[in-house]
Amino acid sequence: MAILPELVILTAALAFFVLSLFKQLDFTQVKNSAICFGVIAIIGSLINFNTQATLFFGSYEVDLYSQLFKLMISFGLTIVLIFGQDLKDIDEDIRPEYYMFLFLSALGLMMLVSSVELVAIFVSLELSSFALYLLVPMRSDRKGLRIQMEAGIKYILFGVMATGFMLFGMSYLFGLTGSTYLSEIVTGLQDAPQPAALFAVIMVLGGFFFKLAVFPLHFWVPDVYQGASNETTGFIATIPKLGAVALLIRVMTLATGETQFVVYLLMVLALMSMFYGNLSALVQKDVKRMLGFSGIAHAGFILLGLLTMDVGGYGIAIYYISGYVIMNLACFLVLCTVSQEGENLEIQDLKGLHKRQPVLAFILAAGLFALAGIPPFVGFMGKFMLLTGALDAGFDSVTGVISLPYLLLVIMAAINTGIAIYYYLSVVRVAYTADPEEKPDVQVNGFTAGVGVFLVLLIIVLGALPARIITIAETAVKAIM
Repeated sequence: MAILPELVILTAALAFFVLSLFKQLDFTQVKNSAICFGVIAIIGSLINFNTQATLFFGSYEVDLYSQLFKLMISFGLTIVLIFGQDLKDIDEDIRPEYYMFLFLSALGLMMLVSSVELVAIFVSLELSSFALYLLVPMRSDRKGLRIQMEAGIKYILFGVMATGFMLFGMSYLFGLTGSTYLSEIVTGLQDAPQPAALFAVIMVLGGFFFKLAVFPLHFWVPDVYQGASNETTGFIATIPKLGAVALLIRVMTLATGETQFVVYLLMVLALMSMFYGNLSALVQKDVKRMLGFSGIAHAGFILLGLLTMDVGGYGIAIYYISGYVIMNLACFLVLCTVSQEGENLEIQDLKGLHKRQPVLAFILAAGLFALAGIPPFVGFMGKFMLLTGALDAGFDSVTGVISLPYLLLVIMAAINTGIAIYYYLSVVRVAYTADPEEKPDVQVNGFTAGVGVFLVLLIIVLGALPARIITIAETAVKAIM
């Protein structure tokens, strides 16, 4: 069945909706059911990996490209369900509703990566987004503070603004081409007035930049990360970015004609995202806020792959975002486990973690080393290939000279890598060299620890053997171009 992963996720959402109608539920069975649905979604994605189909009057395509992202979404969702299985900061009577919205958001993202028509893209994006808007304020009140409410309000306000930009751009695309199908829009834009066509593409990209947290549509990130529960933040920081990258690559194929302007725009946004994210992360004390700002910086790196405007760059961008998701999941697994009652952790709360729980300290160090871009982890290989890909894009084979904008872009990106190393390693320093003082030992069950070690192995393997993943990603991209 072509849409087996989507059906599994939809069934899970409906099942938890029914469970929400009952009281006095055994939460152990509820959380185990959620994890089982996640595993079944992974199996369904693997079964349908090479499936090809066109549904709903051509607005929904099932191909290698979409199935690759659905597999990553299913995997990420399952990991979040595993390390967030206790839902420490979610009231017990609304936990089935929490799972329902979590699966609905994942369903929207799965639909998004297969949507090739503007209305389908809009519906999928809003299904995913509104479920997340509801997840953020579901966090329990803590010490009279209701930061989750403020975070939820900011999230939905910025989201509505981004949606407005996107819809405005979509209306332009429809007006210029007379179609809402991406394939027909690509053809129609070739004869459309270039300033208007370029404006439309940029507006649509702006809506997607919100999901990826690209400057200047990033303002929601630190407050939402801090205000949401640890499990919710772990989901927001990883899975929606997969859908954003998938959609951005599809839309980038629309940039015809004056593509150089789009490239320069992406260069500026990439640099602004890197510098703003990294410099802001330097002064953060809350770990989730730090990871939020670092996510903005990583979004800038992902744009390096998109601005190449070729299959190789898109393939590397997919490789990098897959590695980024795994790196962040490893870090959030540690945060959720160390947090005794679901409270936010400051960097100082990780003091002496290597003595309090050596396995978690190892997982955290591996995740942060990878995010910093230290070999042999996937973060290093991803950044290295993004930088070399940008240099190749700016290389003039006739003159044998690299274009100055591309050269400056790579130099600035390398400087940002150095900035990021400082604040990532400062957390590792606290975890490994500071005295634990009177901080309690951390208990972790064998299953969660095993999953964390598995994520570390993935981080290392993807970094040491990237060729296979990039080949699959490039093959998938070719299927949609």
